Amino acid sequence: MKLAEYPRVDEPSSFLEETRMWEALGWGAVAASSLLIGAVLGVARRWNPGLVGGVLGFGAGALISSISFELAAGGFAKGGAVPLATGLAAGALAFYFADRLVQRLGSRLGGGSAGLPLALGALLDGIPEQAVLGLGLAAGQGISIALLVAIFVSNLPESIGSSTDMRAAGERPGRVTALWAVVGLVCAAATLGGYAIARVTAERFEAAVDGFAAGALLVMLVGSMVPEATEKAHDRAGLAAVLGFAVAAGLSALSQ
Repeated sequence: MKLAEYPRVDEPSSFLEETRMWEALGWGAVAASSLLIGAVLGVARRWNPGLVGGVLGFGAGALISSISFELAAGGFAKGGAVPLATGLAAGALAFYFADRLVQRLGSRLGGGSAGLPLALGALLDGIPEQAVLGLGLAAGQGISIALLVAIFVSNLPESIGSSTDMRAAGERPGRVTALWAVVGLVCAAATLGGYAIARVTAERFEAAVDGFAAGALLVMLVGSMVPEATEKAHDRAGLAAVLGFAVAAGLSALSQ
């Protein structure tokens, strides 16, 4: 059983619909809260790069598991191979070009104004992955514990490392935490957006959204998260990734 599992109905009462919407927003806030937690931790003290790299590796392994067992498998079951593959390609291309835009913006603004590109980078992978949480609720599948844990854990090192760099560039702690609070709010709202989309679209579209999130996450993992984990934690990153994969896979199996 997944958390908050219940049957899907075509015309739920307004009370039930409102309850589910608040539930989607609540779980989205739980997943996104690690962005703000990481930002506070990042401005509060300096962190050992090896520790950050180990957490990055764990989060990467957890995300790989969620992509495999939650997004890809779930998308295929909902709409088949074509919508899933279309979403994968669209998500990969969208993240790739948006990430290049963020990097270009960061180079123009310079290190002292690094907050904006870092926030945009977090949004690029945060919005689609949290939208999938809302899709699961709308489909009556409840919240995937494995995906929730993967999102929460992977957010922590990202925001810790980024906020640490922003503080080193001279940003005030209040401004850093406020910036990441906004990022967290937008990502949490994406869960509600995923729920709303699923209420008015067919399962093939939901499969494409699953694929979009999977494609964006895969590009992010290979292009930045895994290399950064390896750079910071060296060979320990691989062990941490396997541990993260095993934990997320186990949670996914238990939630079936």
